[in-house]
Amino acid sequence: MSTDLSWMLTDIVQNVPKALHAVLLSADGIPRGATDGLTDRSARTISVAMAGMQSLSRATAHFAGPAEDRQWNQTIIEFAQGWVFLIGAGQGAYLAAAAEPEVDMQQISFRMHRLVARLGDNLTSPPRVSPPEGAGAAGGDGRREEMPAGRGFVLADLDRVVAEVPGARHALLLGAEGLPRGASSGVGRDLADTISAAMTGIHAYSRATSQFMGASERAEWRQTVIEFQHGWIFLIAAGEGALLAAAAEHDCDIEEFTTRLHDVVPSLVPDGAAARGQGGGDA
Repeated sequence: MSTDLSWMLTDIVQNVPKALHAVLLSADGIPRGATDGLTDRSARTISVAMAGMQSLSRATAHFAGPAEDRQWNQTIIEFAQGWVFLIGAGQGAYLAAAAEPEVDMQQISFRMHRLVARLGDNLTSPPRVSPPEGAGAAGGDGRREEMPAGRGFVLADLDRVVAEVPGARHALLLGAEGLPRGASSGVGRDLADTISAAMTGIHAYSRATSQFMGASERAEWRQTVIEFQHGWIFLIAAGEGALLAAAAEHDCDIEEFTTRLHDVVPSLVPDGAAARGQGGGDA
């Protein structure tokens, strides 16, 4: 392992109220440093989960829309018990931080980005941030696809939200088994299958980060938000083990979009509103 940089990470937990832990990791999922209070095993688990999630995330960049620059910016995971943040840290490295629910998100983001600037030349891992070539062969250019025969796949409630929110692109409902149940009319079957497979993995990796906050594996996961240079991808708990994936352009009002998506969950999943509090734990 290269030089341990744990000492540089203390800036986050010492100067941001409600911040809990920070980990610096390579793109291969190897921890480069961690703050006090995290065991070596926890740091390794977090690092592997974060690296795996970003590998899958980059492969879904086309879901957020067509653009020459599909660079990944950050990932935010929300639990009832707190937050997990992940940003790039230069040459093929990531910086992750965990915080309690009441943390000032602007403050922790500022401290994380400032730390990345300070880390500078201490990071020498090869860069692996851009989406791989050929990512998203199904609908890989991000353009809306014509629906194949069989309009039963289109879910009217999702279609309406996507149509009514400026900048919204796609929405897709996944069942507990990880298979697509239906989508907005801009999503073809091939794209639905590709995104469903990736989102199932992203959900699993997201839940694996719960111990980063000191929570159990049954922590109440709520959503994972992935920001790219050109847009957003959301993965939301939809009750009874179901998941709701959605994509939007970067200038979309994401608060309005996600609120509207949450509002239609009860119509998509039986008892979805009551089960949402379980955070898709059985998905």
